[in-house]
Amino acid sequence: MARERHALYEKFDDRFRTGRCMNGDDAAEVLFTGCRWAEGPVYVPAWRQVVWSDIPNDRMLRWDEETGAVSVFRRDAGHTNGNTLDREGRLITCEQGNRRVTRTEHDGSLTVLADRWQGRRLNSPNDATVRSDGSIWFSDPDFGITSDYEGHRAESEIGAGNVYRTDPATGDVRLVADCFGAPNGLVFSPDEKRLLVSDTRANVIRVFDVHDEGTISDGEVFADATSREGARFDNLRFDDEGRLWVAAMDDGVHCYDPDGTLIGRLDIPERVANITWGGVKRNRLFVTAETSLYSIVMGVTGTHPTGPGRRRVPYAGE
Repeated sequence: MARERHALYEKFDDRFRTGRCMNGDDAAEVLFTGCRWAEGPVYVPAWRQVVWSDIPNDRMLRWDEETGAVSVFRRDAGHTNGNTLDREGRLITCEQGNRRVTRTEHDGSLTVLADRWQGRRLNSPNDATVRSDGSIWFSDPDFGITSDYEGHRAESEIGAGNVYRTDPATGDVRLVADCFGAPNGLVFSPDEKRLLVSDTRANVIRVFDVHDEGTISDGEVFADATSREGARFDNLRFDDEGRLWVAAMDDGVHCYDPDGTLIGRLDIPERVANITWGGVKRNRLFVTAETSLYSIVMGVTGTHPTGPGRRRVPYAGE
């Protein structure tokens, strides 16, 4: 008799099954619980650790893959939210309480990469992604300045939530997109030809063409979750077959085919904030959800950092 699959997986389209998306663990494994609001996980291969944010508690935590131990990575962390790695393996962090983007150097010191645009303080940087040219792209909604719970209540000096790019040579911060209610997660397609950005207030994911000089154009809706009860888009990650996996709050983790079709989802016990790929084979999906850090060893593999020569995948609208 065939083994019954756990309710972790929900299939909407046969591509979710034939693409091996339902292979792997039968349930999400709890690695740690005890956060107030867990966000921004990143897997650091050199350490074999996951670093993530506990925003209201103003700390960053780390889970060790070898021992399973959890410890505090940084206290008084600036109410950090999203984290990623640059091309040299250094930690890039969005400090929404300090209203800046920083880089943790190999010696542990911090370098401020962005804290202003045109002389005005940023709102509260939320998530970041790094392009192969070394530029850092980040979203800047107002989540960290609307109250003191996840930052410091303040008025926006910019008056809008935008996406910005830091120049790798000069460090200049440049506006690249300003068409959002609240820009949140962002990620480049595997070949870096497109940028996908979630807009949490509009509850859509927008996709933009990316040009060599670091500009974007032709923004359009890639996916819309307004019809799904409890779904609110947060961060985004690709697997190596070009499928997009999305943290969707009360609706778990969504999986989208490159044509924009929602083909399946993962049911997580708590509200899902962020996801990231990790592990030696990059087939372990780490999920921060409300109070906890979860992991699921999957039948699919997440992408490595993007760069020239990655496989071209057609996306909806092409």
